[in-house]
Amino acid sequence: MESDLAWFRALSADDRSWVGLIVQAGVRGFVEWYAAGPETKVAGSELAMSMFSTAPRALTGVITLRHTVDLVRLSIDVVEANIGDLLEPADAADVQAAISRYARAAEQRGAWDARLEALVVDAVLRDETDEALLSRASALGWTSRDVVVVVGELPDHRSEADLVDAVRRTAQAHHLEALCAVQGEQLVVLLGGVRDARVETEPLARLFGPGPVVVGPIADDLTSAHRSAAAALAGHRAAVGWPDAPRPVLAGELLPERALAGDEEARHHLAYAVHGALTGGRATLEETLRAYFDAGGGLEATARRLFVHPNTVRYRLRQVADLTGLSPTEPRDAFALRIALVLGRLEAGL
Repeated sequence: MESDLAWFRALSADDRSWVGLIVQAGVRGFVEWYAAGPETKVAGSELAMSMFSTAPRALTGVITLRHTVDLVRLSIDVVEANIGDLLEPADAADVQAAISRYARAAEQRGAWDARLEALVVDAVLRDETDEALLSRASALGWTSRDVVVVVGELPDHRSEADLVDAVRRTAQAHHLEALCAVQGEQLVVLLGGVRDARVETEPLARLFGPGPVVVGPIADDLTSAHRSAAAALAGHRAAVGWPDAPRPVLAGELLPERALAGDEEARHHLAYAVHGALTGGRATLEETLRAYFDAGGGLEATARRLFVHPNTVRYRLRQVADLTGLSPTEPRDAFALRIALVLGRLEAGL
């Protein structure tokens, strides 16, 4: 394992010790299963996965679904390589056939678990967040709240299994949980246990292919993660409109591009949450903001248009920033505010 499995070398000493015990349990379980004879009622798939029952629950988030298949395959390879030294030729052939049966059952179970993970991710994307989703996620060892959805392009020249394992190792190293699925040319990652979406997704961004990596807002749990997924997917479609966007970029930072691309959630937020904050505050704020933009962002010119002192303009612009979270003096924020003004008036029928 040390020489052949990169993810095993990255484990802590305690986790490596547990993995060793798991493999021992697997070999012992195979011997007992084989000794019971063909009439045994234990199916090969049940035996293959029962070896993991010796591990503590905390190891569920460390040993991924694909890791289990790696372990079974490697264990079988080592056993097969040593059968000739342990058994007479007449017995070795029969044991070899039993091992092949055992291996097929284990790999079929591993393939099913991988499909189960893809089903969980797909259910979140489709907003099919019912009890079945939670049951499937629990079967995969998912325990986290505070979920974000991360969307980006697939990298070139890297297998899906290797990519998913790399995502999981990176997430684990930062004390996060991850579920992954490939959707066409995109990699979608559900990340759990997130406190700071930008900071904690930066290490993952390096694993995606070229182009934008968009992070949805933090959702309370899997049942509400669809909103994060919808924002991330809409942001990924619209991110081409901001060539200099950071990587990763938060979906909330792409509100102007999303609105222009037809994302109703972004349009609603700008028209009601942003523009509504302006009109719900002092009546002069919207007027001041329009005058500021029409004057090319000049304080003196704005003050002359409004017949007020420049300090009054400064004060009102600070109020705009406090109410909306967007500063008119910052180019990106000003862009969002301009679109919010237009959408707000369109919604109001002005």
